[in-house]
Amino acid sequence: MSLWEYANPVKFLKLSDKVLPFFVGFSIIGLSIGLFWGFFFTPDDYRQGSTVKIIYLHVPSALMAINAWFMMLVASLIWLVRRHHVSALAAKAAAPVGVTMTMVALVTGALWGQPMWGTWWAWDPRLTSFLVLFLFYLGYMALWSAIDNPDTAADLTSMLCIVGSVFAILSRYAVNFWNQGLHQGASLSLDKEKNVADVFYQPLLFSIFGFVFLFLTLVLIGTRTEIRLRRTEALRLRKDSE
Repeated sequence: MSLWEYANPVKFLKLSDKVLPFFVGFSIIGLSIGLFWGFFFTPDDYRQGSTVKIIYLHVPSALMAINAWFMMLVASLIWLVRRHHVSALAAKAAAPVGVTMTMVALVTGALWGQPMWGTWWAWDPRLTSFLVLFLFYLGYMALWSAIDNPDTAADLTSMLCIVGSVFAILSRYAVNFWNQGLHQGASLSLDKEKNVADVFYQPLLFSIFGFVFLFLTLVLIGTRTEIRLRRTEALRLRKDSE
């Protein structure tokens, strides 16, 4: 059985219908454990106080904001190379989720940073690249809305997605590229010494797990909706031509 079989809208709908309940369940479990454990059963940080608990929203949303764009990039490349409509619709469905995650990351970052930095915003390399990524999300969605022909819209938004991937990479690795800036290093690292303390790290993993499956759930629902809207439009055009 080939993975490309699920580029067929009918097979994609059948598969997603089966996995959606599991994704919903995993997202509820992960978010419930991660957020409840993190906000109510972890201590205040000796320097940051209770504001450190914003980590359970900020870090997962920031990770998903970046990875959502990379998911859109992969789906867009599949569309450009293989012309599978489901991949283009999946990229389109991921954009509203990604822009929401980016906005949550920006807002929680400001709430977290203000007590530490004494300012709500700084033109830090990572913050700036994240803001530009947010604007790319808005531009991507606006481009889909502005073009009537769906294939043309998919082509142009795919090219925009490729360009915007530069800022997704910068958002992820800006702290490594530039030493200056207010933003701290990565909260999660392969180097255990650079990770947050275990008391914060363990519930954070559950929160990230929940955010991942929340993203997958919303993208599947959005893609299914886009497929049905495309079918409805095709039926309407056929009826008008008769």
